[in-house]
Amino acid sequence: MTRKRSVDRRQGLSVRLKLTLSYAAFLEIAGALLLAAVWMFLLRGRSDSLSVPDRADFLRVFDPSNFGPVVFIPAGILVLAFLLLFGLVGGWILAGRMLTPLIRITDATRRVANNGPLSHRIRLPGRRDEFRELADSFDVMLAQLEAHVAEQQRFAANASHELRTPLAVTQALLDVARNDPNRDTGELVERLRVINTRAIDLTEALLLLSRANQRSFTRKRVDLSLMAEEATETLLPLAEKHGITIETTGDMSITIGSQALLLQMTTNLLHNAIGHNLPEQGIVWVNTSVHRDSVVLVVENTGEKLTSELASKLTEPFQRGTERLHSDHAGVGLGLAIVKSITRAHDGTLTLTPRPAGGLRVTVRLPAASAHTQTDGGQA
Repeated sequence: MTRKRSVDRRQGLSVRLKLTLSYAAFLEIAGALLLAAVWMFLLRGRSDSLSVPDRADFLRVFDPSNFGPVVFIPAGILVLAFLLLFGLVGGWILAGRMLTPLIRITDATRRVANNGPLSHRIRLPGRRDEFRELADSFDVMLAQLEAHVAEQQRFAANASHELRTPLAVTQALLDVARNDPNRDTGELVERLRVINTRAIDLTEALLLLSRANQRSFTRKRVDLSLMAEEATETLLPLAEKHGITIETTGDMSITIGSQALLLQMTTNLLHNAIGHNLPEQGIVWVNTSVHRDSVVLVVENTGEKLTSELASKLTEPFQRGTERLHSDHAGVGLGLAIVKSITRAHDGTLTLTPRPAGGLRVTVRLPAASAHTQTDGGQA
């Protein structure tokens, strides 16, 4: 059960009232300074004496025959009173008009906060100013949040489906063994082992994906070229088994991040390039390079021709090439999704581009490590 936490605050003056009082105070101060300037430069030195005005003095202000210091103080008081009234009324109206966009933004925020639809947008009209920028930023945040929630919902549904499949198969095999005690258990045990291994791999992939999304890792200097060499050495037997050649080249490419996660990222890219290649005489190219402010890891492979639309969807969880696979030997469908999460956790970008001759080109761009970067104990 989810409980909403509210912050108890003492009721204060509204922003509209504060702005109104500020406008009125500004007019009062400006009027007082103007009257002081008039006295200092125009009426100073007159022989007429100044005195505290009474009711008759205020009435003399409206007599055209009276002017000069004799009516200056009552006239000044009347002017300041008029400015106060004008400032309060005009300031209230002006503050209301100025705060109308903010009220609209607040209403939209409350609507979304009270379990409202994430598809709601403010779409504040008018030319660009601070309020429009705030409203546009809020709309962008809502769009990103809506997309993130939709992605999480798809991910939860797919994960549930993927986890349910091995469990259902396991249950069926156990039912068969229970109903037929005389059946040879060797094949049954082997199939159960394969299914259990797949379920474990899927669970570990989900945990790794969660770790990358939370950015809960220690950062240090990592050479992507070494990660590429280590991943190549690890997967070389798999590549030779499928008749695939791996060509690894490049320069030392230092970035800041988790060595374990970056190695996993590189391994996933290389494993994906091997698994989705030509049936024979396939090639995988791995290259690292250094640019001005970034380091780049590029993994290319031969294979079937892909469309740009399909390539853009390959980083979604449980997407495997042109179709979803369900065989016992299929991957868990999180390889490129994990690569995307690790890249994003390291403030990098991931680009998937179909090769004209067939296959895929994957480019990972990460921030280059500065020579003076502090990494001791740094947390993401």
